[in-house]
Amino acid sequence: MILKKAFTLLSVSSCLTIYYGQEKNIDTVFVFDNQMKKVKLFHSLTTLSPADIQKNSSNLSEVLRFQSPVYIKENGRGAVSSPSFRGTTAQQTAFVWNGININSQFLGQGDINNIAVFGYDQMEIKSGGGSVIYGSGAIGGSIHLNNDLSFNQGFKGIFNSEVASFGTYNNFLKAAYSNDKFSFKASGNYSISENNYEVPEKSYINRNGKFYNTTLNIGTSYKIADNQTISWQSQLYDAAQNYPIFVENGNKSKYEAQTLRSLLSWDIDKSKFSNSLKAAYTEDNFQYFGVDNAPYTSGGLNKNYIFKNDFNYFILPKLNVNVIGEFQQNQGEGLRTSGITGTVKRNVGSLASLLRYFATQNLRFEAGIKQDFVEDINAPLLYSFSGKWKATNWYSLNLNFSKNFRYPSFNDLYWTPGGNLELRPETSIQTDMNHEFKVGDFKLTLSPYYMRINDMIRWLDTGLGYYSPTNTNKVESYGLESQLSYQKHFNKGHSIRFLTGYTYARSINLETQKQLTYVPLHKISSNVDYQYKFLRVYAQGMFNGLTYTTSDESKKYAIYPYFVMNAGLSATFMKNYTLGIKVNNITDTVYETVDYYPLPKRNYSINATINF
Repeated sequence: MILKKAFTLLSVSSCLTIYYGQEKNIDTVFVFDNQMKKVKLFHSLTTLSPADIQKNSSNLSEVLRFQSPVYIKENGRGAVSSPSFRGTTAQQTAFVWNGININSQFLGQGDINNIAVFGYDQMEIKSGGGSVIYGSGAIGGSIHLNNDLSFNQGFKGIFNSEVASFGTYNNFLKAAYSNDKFSFKASGNYSISENNYEVPEKSYINRNGKFYNTTLNIGTSYKIADNQTISWQSQLYDAAQNYPIFVENGNKSKYEAQTLRSLLSWDIDKSKFSNSLKAAYTEDNFQYFGVDNAPYTSGGLNKNYIFKNDFNYFILPKLNVNVIGEFQQNQGEGLRTSGITGTVKRNVGSLASLLRYFATQNLRFEAGIKQDFVEDINAPLLYSFSGKWKATNWYSLNLNFSKNFRYPSFNDLYWTPGGNLELRPETSIQTDMNHEFKVGDFKLTLSPYYMRINDMIRWLDTGLGYYSPTNTNKVESYGLESQLSYQKHFNKGHSIRFLTGYTYARSINLETQKQLTYVPLHKISSNVDYQYKFLRVYAQGMFNGLTYTTSDESKKYAIYPYFVMNAGLSATFMKNYTLGIKVNNITDTVYETVDYYPLPKRNYSINATINF
């Protein structure tokens, strides 16, 4: 029955693409996530370019730790890592690849260090709920990994190579060609590290910490008419993480992952309407090796088939309706001694409608509603409302209110022993208000927020020798996100960019009235870039406040505040050749984001880039 409903909804959404409007030329840049431009009309996002990502080239965890408000919980450099947005859990953060939610169907979250760090054209970090558009898990926030394709750019390429401390090597190559109708882009990277750092103050050696990963990205687009394109984007990812051990003769284990993501898109863009029809296939394989250099002990295979149609129509010049239909089938298979026995699957469908009203040039509104149809799960009706008002040239106000959700993962439902088929989805009601002030080249954003999460899923001891998930916690989160930025180009080749952010996060378990674990009360991150002609300098600083690691707020076991600073210098010669050096953790700080797993002290890297 749910399969019929989902296909019906998708068909209705697709059939709305009929004969309205007049033709117009498509943009010279094709973006796979066609919702992102609309999201930016009503929400503040942090946007990172490939050059920003390159500053923290070790892994995606480092990028987010130093350049976003997200708290990253990392079990040692390059090991298992998870995010926390606005005091929420990792399962309440959505990772979105080119408009497709890629959270693991087994875990319900993304392992940050098993997501490629290179090969994207933009990385967008959005705080706050987004389930109406981006689906399950978009409660605390979402991290968007986007690719685009340009036309009429000819041939371009870049090669970057880096050598760093702890036997670390990164290599990245990207090439692109386009004319007025055809665009092609490919990139690949290979990273490997012995990762054998030491922290003497903690008597810690990162034994068995080796990791490597390889990524291949391919994208192409063809204009079949002035207002239509057929586009394809794919990513192949292969990685291995060795799990750190605390003693020399400890048991060495590791985790290997292979990922395939492929997306085909047919886009029509006319003056009054646009339509994007997408078909995607994603596959995530993993194997756990209880003993290194032996056959794998357990593993899993997840396949997702996704069909999505996004129809957008201007009823009036100021009134726009957007209908999004989606169907997907999720399949999971446990391998060997995995807790998932055999093969499990589910069908998921959804229909969302958003209405946007542009009252004036400075005032606009958006209201959205969405119903998901999740097999064997009673999904709630979701809604969202946003309004943005530019009151003066120096002050803008943005208000957001939404209901969001996360449905249980395969592990939550089917793990043996302990899986619970009676689980309800987690739901949240939240609101935030963004105040934006502009004075000259300065911009200040203040964003207080409030969130109430019900039916939070926790794995609890059954007393029978195993754990089982249950809907137990109610959580209240409130706080403030703020950002101050400054950007200026001076005469004679000088330019400077400054960005600093402060977050205050109070996330309370309403049953115990205690702060959730691994949610810092305060976090400050700052980035400064300065360029003079061929010379570039940047510096990063990150302060992390008191972070509890136990549910009773014990300061004895808490992670105490710390400050870490990075810096880099690069010089460009003959326009196309760049040499650079980076120093990470200049302050030589002893710090950790997960108890017992310190991160590296001062370390170095040198890099070379060729543009062609």
